[in-house]
Amino acid sequence: MPSRPLEGIRVLDFTWVRAGPWATRWLAILGADVIKVEWPDPAIGGSTGRVVRNIPGMGTTPDGVPRSMNSDGHFNDMHAMKRSVTLNARTPRGLELAKQLVAMSDVVIENFSAGVLKSWGIGFEEMQKLRPDIIYVSMAGLGHTGPRAHFQTMGPSVQALSGLTFTSGLPDRQPAGWGWSYMDDTGGMYGIMSVLTALQHRQRTGEGQHVDLSQVSAAMTLLGPALLDNTVNGRGTRREGFPPGDRAVWPGTPTVFNHRGPIAVPHNAYRTKGDGHNDWATIVCETDEQWQNLVKVMGSPAWATDAKLATLEGRIEAQEAIDAHIDAWTHGIEKYELTDLCQQGGVPAMAVQSNEDRVEHDPQLKARGMYDETSHPILGSWPMQHAPWQMSETPTPIDRGAPICGEHNIEILCGMLGVTQEELAAGYADNTFWPKSVPLESYLTEALEGAKVS
Repeated sequence: MPSRPLEGIRVLDFTWVRAGPWATRWLAILGADVIKVEWPDPAIGGSTGRVVRNIPGMGTTPDGVPRSMNSDGHFNDMHAMKRSVTLNARTPRGLELAKQLVAMSDVVIENFSAGVLKSWGIGFEEMQKLRPDIIYVSMAGLGHTGPRAHFQTMGPSVQALSGLTFTSGLPDRQPAGWGWSYMDDTGGMYGIMSVLTALQHRQRTGEGQHVDLSQVSAAMTLLGPALLDNTVNGRGTRREGFPPGDRAVWPGTPTVFNHRGPIAVPHNAYRTKGDGHNDWATIVCETDEQWQNLVKVMGSPAWATDAKLATLEGRIEAQEAIDAHIDAWTHGIEKYELTDLCQQGGVPAMAVQSNEDRVEHDPQLKARGMYDETSHPILGSWPMQHAPWQMSETPTPIDRGAPICGEHNIEILCGMLGVTQEELAAGYADNTFWPKSVPLESYLTEALEGAKVS
């Protein structure tokens, strides 16, 4: 198979929770050797990325799979294609070995609060002594400088601090927030951009650097249209009729074109057959012609042939009644059938899809192999989200899931760093290579015994 774009690049991964692991996931898929440094001790925080606390309901272990630190589906998705080593960098021996890994790596990446790695004794200056051209990407919520750099954040608080949360919701209610921790994923994408940009700079100049990424600043770049609207037009985000929710213009408010695009009626999501949580479809008519097409698709009901509705102005005035009529019609049609019916009739429409729908039913994603089966030693064979791109010369398929915790200890600690098997066994007992508070996984003992035999 042709080589992947980042083959030959080693990334030392100190990330946790979501944003950082999401960045290194894609670096691994692009071919980088990503070594995830783990310490699965529930005492160090609410989440190490793995589910290490015995809290009912925490984690995403599939039904029928025994719950363990290696059974989480979410973790398996975030850490595909990586290698795992367990190492306590807060001990003298662990810190020494972590520094050896830094010296052998091209990139170090983490998304802790500002100053955490420096407090361990692995700040950027120390990294440069170990490897002058090292690239260090930090992903703290507010960056590593400034009076609030010490603030701790998660994706939702990043969204709130940046202003993204303020732009959500309906005009007559408080901001609603976002249904998903959007900046965890988007912050990860900025992390990838930081790594690739710094690698390109190093290739040209031979220089490494510290890329100090602020996830709040990254989120603020997504507010360009709202900031422009306020600067040029003097219109704040929270104003009469805006945000308009599912509508292009909120009923009873001035008809104003805004950065969401042209005003259209109908412009909404409608209930479809089944009444399930995700049994909805969106329908939009941006032109009078599309409206007439929808009238024909609906069978030209009397209410829809009213001449007042032939123009956008008339439909805006009557949009609540239009929505009620359309909803009554869509209620008896299955959402994918409705989508096909409208699209074939020249009406923009799309089914609202759940996660299950996207994996199991979306024909476009299925045709592009977006979710292919991938094996995992605990979870078995499961659909895994593959890359959204298809590269003709350097393919990037996911050929393995996430590592189980410490799976590559012998390979990395003994094979790369020269730790003896006896020292590894002792480190499992003395809090260097495994937390004393957590029972040692049997597979680690078995792997060590197997290595001794061979």
